[in-house]
Amino acid sequence: MNFTRYRRPSTFLLLAVAVVLATGAVAGLPSGGEGTLLLLVGLHEYVLLLGWLALAALTGAVLLGLPKSSLRLPLITGLLVIGVPTLIIGGWASAVFGDSEEVLKTETAPGRRDRHLVVVARTGFLDPVWCVYVHRGDPPLERRWSVGCFNGDSEGNALSEAVWTAPDRIRMTTEGGAVHEVTITPGGRPDRVVSVG
Repeated sequence: MNFTRYRRPSTFLLLAVAVVLATGAVAGLPSGGEGTLLLLVGLHEYVLLLGWLALAALTGAVLLGLPKSSLRLPLITGLLVIGVPTLIIGGWASAVFGDSEEVLKTETAPGRRDRHLVVVARTGFLDPVWCVYVHRGDPPLERRWSVGCFNGDSEGNALSEAVWTAPDRIRMTTEGGAVHEVTITPGGRPDRVVSVG
């Protein structure tokens, strides 16, 4: 069976896959600013996997596309010498300095199915942090904004409760009894971000 006629389409397919995977990895690098699409925030967890798959697809494309070329070995060597250490260092940095998030609570705003209050606990290199977000919209266009973050480094700063008090108002209470209220604008953005600790 003659496989040479499939070589060029397979090479282009692998290149396209590598570009898509690399684009996903780059899009997932920032952990998400204010109003970021939740889809991109979710990609952040898979940046390393996407990077490895992109490198594998690109290596496969070079192997298929340049079967007997003198450029084949230098290109593959370059890909591996640059790509593998970058991904290993990136994975190490992510494991050491990265935060892991655990969703503790999700609550829909009263009378507003398009708004959700989400409380997450972040654990990482430093003290535990509880963050409150408001999500607006439906997937895949759902966006998120920070409402408040509470650092557990000192007593009484931990988040005790976060609730909707109205369709456009969130109340957050610390273990020390401090109460913080934030109003959500019609566009879904909080009027301020609370930072405690």
